[in-house]
Amino acid sequence: MLRLRAFRPSNDKIVKIQLHPTHPWLVTADASDHVSVWNWEHRQVIYELKAGGVDQRRLVGAKLEKLAEGETEPKGKPTEAMRGGSVKQVSFYDDDVRFWQLWRNRSAAAEAPSAATQQSSAFTSLAPSSRGRHFLVICCENKAIFLDLVTMRGRDVPKQELDNRSLLCMEFLSRSAAGDGPLVAFGGSDGVIRVLSMITWKLVRRYTGGHKGSISCLMTFMAPSGEALLVSGASDGLLILWSADHAQDSHELVPKLSLKAHDGGVVAVELSRVLGGPPQLITIGADKTLAIWDTISFKELRRIKPVPKLACHSVASWCHPRAPNLDILTCVKDSHIWAIEHPTYSALTRPLCELSSLIPPQVLAPNKKLRVYCMIAHPLQPHLVATGTNIGIILSEFDARSLPAVAPLPTPPGGREHSAVYIVERELKLLNFQLSNVANPSLGITGSILETGRSRADNVEPLHVKQIKRHMSTPVPHDSYSVLSVSSSGKYVAAVWPDIPYFSVYKVSDWSVVDSGTGRLFAWDTCRDRFALLETTLTPRIPLVSKGGSSRKAKEAAAAAAQAAAAAASAASAATVQVRILLDDGTSHVLTRSIDGRNEPVIGLHGGALLGVAYRTSRRISPVAATAISTIQSMPLSGFGSSGVLSSFTTADDPFSSKPAVAEAAPQNFQLYSWETFQPVSGLLSQPEWTAWDQTVEYCAFAYHQYIVISSLRPQYRYLGDVAIPCATGAVWHRRQLFVATPTTIECVFVDAGVAPIDLETKKRKEELKAKEAQSRAVAVHGELALITVDGPLVATNERISLRPPMLQVVRLASFQHAPSVPPFLTLPKLSKVDGESGILPKETEERKASEIAVGGGGVSVAVTRFPPEQKRPVGPLVVVGVRDGVLWLIDRYMFAHALSLSHPGIRCRCLAAYGDAVSAVKWASRLGREHHDDLAQFMLGMGYATEALHLPGISKRLEFDMAMQSNDLKRALQCLLTMSNSRDVGQEIGGTNVAEILSLAAKQENLVDGVQGIVKFAKEFLDLIDAADATGQADIAREALKRLAAAGSVKGALRGQELRGLALRLANHGELTRLNGLVNNLITAGQGREAAFSAAVLGDNALMEKAWQDTGMLAEAVLHAHAQGRPTLKSLVQTWNRILQKEHEHTPSIKTDAAAAFLASLEEPKLTSLAEAGKKPPIEILPPGMVSLAASLTVQKKPTPAIQSSQQQPNKQLLLEGASMAAPSASAPLPTPVSGPDSTPLSDPLSAPLSDPLSAPISAPVSTSVSDPIAPTVSTSPSEPVSDLLAPPASIPTPPEEAAA
Repeated sequence: MLRLRAFRPSNDKIVKIQLHPTHPWLVTADASDHVSVWNWEHRQVIYELKAGGVDQRRLVGAKLEKLAEGETEPKGKPTEAMRGGSVKQVSFYDDDVRFWQLWRNRSAAAEAPSAATQQSSAFTSLAPSSRGRHFLVICCENKAIFLDLVTMRGRDVPKQELDNRSLLCMEFLSRSAAGDGPLVAFGGSDGVIRVLSMITWKLVRRYTGGHKGSISCLMTFMAPSGEALLVSGASDGLLILWSADHAQDSHELVPKLSLKAHDGGVVAVELSRVLGGPPQLITIGADKTLAIWDTISFKELRRIKPVPKLACHSVASWCHPRAPNLDILTCVKDSHIWAIEHPTYSALTRPLCELSSLIPPQVLAPNKKLRVYCMIAHPLQPHLVATGTNIGIILSEFDARSLPAVAPLPTPPGGREHSAVYIVERELKLLNFQLSNVANPSLGITGSILETGRSRADNVEPLHVKQIKRHMSTPVPHDSYSVLSVSSSGKYVAAVWPDIPYFSVYKVSDWSVVDSGTGRLFAWDTCRDRFALLETTLTPRIPLVSKGGSSRKAKEAAAAAAQAAAAAASAASAATVQVRILLDDGTSHVLTRSIDGRNEPVIGLHGGALLGVAYRTSRRISPVAATAISTIQSMPLSGFGSSGVLSSFTTADDPFSSKPAVAEAAPQNFQLYSWETFQPVSGLLSQPEWTAWDQTVEYCAFAYHQYIVISSLRPQYRYLGDVAIPCATGAVWHRRQLFVATPTTIECVFVDAGVAPIDLETKKRKEELKAKEAQSRAVAVHGELALITVDGPLVATNERISLRPPMLQVVRLASFQHAPSVPPFLTLPKLSKVDGESGILPKETEERKASEIAVGGGGVSVAVTRFPPEQKRPVGPLVVVGVRDGVLWLIDRYMFAHALSLSHPGIRCRCLAAYGDAVSAVKWASRLGREHHDDLAQFMLGMGYATEALHLPGISKRLEFDMAMQSNDLKRALQCLLTMSNSRDVGQEIGGTNVAEILSLAAKQENLVDGVQGIVKFAKEFLDLIDAADATGQADIAREALKRLAAAGSVKGALRGQELRGLALRLANHGELTRLNGLVNNLITAGQGREAAFSAAVLGDNALMEKAWQDTGMLAEAVLHAHAQGRPTLKSLVQTWNRILQKEHEHTPSIKTDAAAAFLASLEEPKLTSLAEAGKKPPIEILPPGMVSLAASLTVQKKPTPAIQSSQQQPNKQLLLEGASMAAPSASAPLPTPVSGPDSTPLSDPLSAPLSDPLSAPISAPVSTSVSDPIAPTVSTSPSEPVSDLLAPPASIPTPPEEAAA
């Protein structure tokens, strides 16, 4: 809850500190005048500088810069060489600082009932003044240093240019005349305020005649009348007001008002925004007092001594929803941050936190005490407070997840006014808000082009909100931190005070209390008016520290708090979760006293379509789990349900709070229960920080520290994915849009579950169950007769349901950052004429762009950007109300409603599509630049609107084809494909022999070449289209596509093998024999022998079939085919085949052996009996069954020839012979080649042996050879095929007459 966000140790005291409003930057100065800029998010030092003395690096840099610019010897001593003296103030200055300073002043002034300007939710932003630069400004005694953190170039303004007086403090003036640019006011040691222009770097004016002493603090603010004022405090104890409106151009300005504020001097001044009243000024002085002043009458409202005996050195106004009564933070030189409760009434001071308990113990030396020297609260994120101490910088975070006590009520249908209920002090109040713009925001802006050339649709105009706060005279029992939530019907509002603990349920119609009791956890059911609560016994109240000694009282308070927390823990362990229902008559009934849960104490309840209960994991755990848990932030005891886990600032129960949260190691301690049966419906999950359920119970989101998990709930629970939105504080569903608030941004997540196979299965199963139930009901009513059915003619509906992956898209709607302005040196270069090209002047292009926009949208301006520029996020924690009137409503901690525009077409189209109105989304797309239509179409495709997205005018052909295929619009897909591949004229037969046509053949030839290239490029798409058309029976479309593809296929080498093969199969399927004929030769060239032979078989051409086998080297098939068909080419084919086999056998790569091994091997070889046998090796011969050996002799009777396989072999199986003898042979495998004869002599080429030689027999290895023979084991161990198949004896072959003659 309260945790250390960042810590940076230092050796010296940190005496000055300042936070940047939008970047995670912190600038500090220590007691020895070292200034450093630190990024607290990434724990990196951005810049360091020795401001008090002379910084050598800057001096060298300045000299080098001057040399680079061509300046010779400098005229005098450079300003970088001057000693700075002690650092008095450090600050950032850029567009963001300027914008938020003005925003703070305006919004504080607008709270007053008499305010001249009622605040709009986002006022028009200022013209950029710092041109994209981020200045670090350091005010030293002898000079002011302006350092640009982007370019690292600096500018030093010595005090000589400011009347040679020491500079003690500074403030940026927000409003200035057009010529001045940004102005900075310096308070001098002589009581005069001098104003410097940051453009001319000259003194512009002086404020004189006010102070007698040296000025110690300056601040600008705005009076409720709208006048800009500057207030200064000085060592003479006076507080003086000056006019900061510089309409009158006088160089000497006199004070408007002077007040005696403190004895001994004013130390600091701060502006405080008051809910529903004019802003107040808070001053602290050397007299140890703190004074509060009204800004209308400038009367002193209250004066207190926050910590007696110690003077305050820092003060900050604070407004945090977790501590609604603490308005002021202050620090003295001890180890606490002190908070003042109800400063204008009771003004009790209590320690907000003890800083030494946050930091790691090893940092603080045992005998050293922590002392705070300066403190600042983050201007835009009130949960962050930075303190400078004697050991370093401590950035502490106070419960970033707590939200303002406000709950939006549902708007009655057709109503334009929306309402929310909120608690302030001890009263329940109603906030009514609506848009006061005359134009309907949901229609967007149909304005013309602005002067800048950007259309008005890109510039988000501020939405003006009209709001009224109403008293309902309904008191509430407590004024401590409260959480409000509304029931699903909107008829009841629950308020819970977790610190008391107490809850009340109010009926909205008359604000009467329907139910109340003790309880700190509460959760609504989102489907009915039911709620669960954790009833607890009352625990002792934590005592407050009254005025008195600082550290002793604080220790007593800490001890009392620990005792109270222990009592609360024991009470919590005994508490049970109850479920109650509110009936229509407004009475509350207990449904169950306790849900069948576990016996661990409950630490969180989460409402929704299912009830989520989080349990405290037991502390007795295995050492492995212990290390895991010690790295995560355990959930605080007073966690609270549906709108976030919240707790009080007491951290006795939160031992791991200062460790960073690690999501991976989170314990499984969260169980979902059914509201109907109170039984668990899930396994244990990790506990989320909050949950959000869609109204229609289709989607849910579980938020964790670093990400949000999104799941779909229908037709069954399915995890869709997670989005990396860290530290989210709350969210609201609006159909398929999830609007998420984080401490710095507002994001919108567009969600669609897609279509998964399991969804289709579930749907089918549910339909079957329904049918069964209907049948059983019919049987119950009509008896067995109901089972008689008459089968009508069945119509087979074969719809292609395409599966879609889930889609999650995140769009950032608002953030604190100022839209980056383009620095002057980054503007577009002037276009010059190059190589005779006519350069168009930028002005002309601008005009042309403007006219194009106007025409492109049919007279309506078109947004040039894909998404709108980020809008300004309202400051502080926010409650997301949701989308009403086409805008997103938010309510901040000051109970002010803000509206974020969703009218930019890029967002509007997405919102409409997510809401389910895809037709309107397509209509709106005409206002979006055409270059963004593809992006939008992809989005609509992910949302399941492929058919509607096809109507977007600007989509590319490629995407159009994909979407047409998805939405089964094959005609359109074919048109896209013909356009993309430029092949409309390809494949069309030339009809007549007109002279003109014959003359234009050359031109057609060129078009044909282009067309063929296009078809080749999109061959896969053509094949997909043909398959889709075949599947849906659209033969004409398939034929058109086939025509084109066949035309490309008939060009040699155009299509790749796989595509040719696919084309051949599809042509055969469609009976396109003429085109198939032209394709066969190309198939042969591509080496697709099998497909070529198949095509030839379809064509019934045996010669072509044989050519296909032969030309692609598939000789085994060729031989079998010739044998089966009795072709005359059989003998030559067999010879060629055997020759190739012989070659393969001879070229088998031998295993490398060394010389010794080779010699030994040669000794082992069997000796030849005579030299005559040396050249007579039996050749390899493999013949089809029933064919005579080619090497047959006259005299010797042949032995049975082992053939490969019988002729029943399918012709399309390859019958190639493997070369290596190492492969383990199997019965169906081809014969291994290195076959040895009985005498193991290597076999030679069959043609090298003379035909007449009797010993050159064909392969004649008998079955009874030794096991080393590779054939023997094959034959003997193969039970699957008969031996007769493998060894077919050529019994009936007579001796050919020519051999007999020989």
